[in-house]
Amino acid sequence: MLRLLIDTSVWLDMAKRRDGQKIIVPLRILSSQKKLEILTPSLILDEFERNRPRAEESVSISVRDRFKAIRQDLQEYGESRAGEWIDEMVHLIPHISARALQNFSEISTLLQAATRVEPAQNHYEAVVRRGLDKRAPLHLNKNSVADALLIELYATTVSDVEGEGEGEGEVNQRVFATSNYQDFSAPNGDRRRPHPDLAPLFHEHSHYAYEVSGLVNVLTELLGEEYTDLAEEVDFLQEDTRSLIDILEAEEEYFDRIWYTRSVTHIRENPAAESTGKKARERLEKKYGRDNLLPESDWEFGYWNGKLAALRWVLGSEWDFLDT
Repeated sequence: MLRLLIDTSVWLDMAKRRDGQKIIVPLRILSSQKKLEILTPSLILDEFERNRPRAEESVSISVRDRFKAIRQDLQEYGESRAGEWIDEMVHLIPHISARALQNFSEISTLLQAATRVEPAQNHYEAVVRRGLDKRAPLHLNKNSVADALLIELYATTVSDVEGEGEGEGEVNQRVFATSNYQDFSAPNGDRRRPHPDLAPLFHEHSHYAYEVSGLVNVLTELLGEEYTDLAEEVDFLQEDTRSLIDILEAEEEYFDRIWYTRSVTHIRENPAAESTGKKARERLEKKYGRDNLLPESDWEFGYWNGKLAALRWVLGSEWDFLDT
């Protein structure tokens, strides 16, 4: 079993990444398949939720600032389609923001479903000894007690490795992932390496991962295609948001089809009204083809109305607005 203890700093960095789903989804699937186990002390869950509002706000501000800068460039350089592109950006901002914030929600769910590990008396005693000895992460003049508890919890998982049996093909590994280089990484050196005080915890069965990129590298190394195939599948399945132009074109098409059907039905019931809307019908017949304009059944006509209602709702109308 591959067991992961991931520091809050990495979870928050993962949540803020545009490609966060490529990491979050494989973790969720592999966890449900019992290919890996995520270990989560309450202090990580609490810290993530405590920092989540501020991190979510920073993501939303970042999205708005990027679009604001693009809009300003378009206006300053006088692009001929600037107005159209600006409308498109206004349409996309809430979709992109929502997609970015989805990472936070899914990580929160992942942490709540993870295996809970809590410090016991021996962990607190080990933290005190670590503090007295000035050993990392208590080697600096700052409060790093929570970080010391994390590393002591991880030390327990590492000691448990020796007592576990390894079946054929079984992955029996531990990973500690953090972005907190000041407390955990080698000082004034390669941040991807643990502090010398912590180095004995990491060996062939135990791995130190620095930042999200380090975690991805370790998962790739230990799980191979089981991880990379899932990440690639997520990347392939993620769909781009429909453009405003696409939505407007679809709304216009179903408006035209429904209006034409109603107009023809009205003429069948009142032949004297044939001249009413004749030019409009001819225009639509030329645009779509006469044989393609009428529905084949009442069900299909109702389906068209449902599409028009949904498209209009996206554009700001009420659900039941089907006037033509």
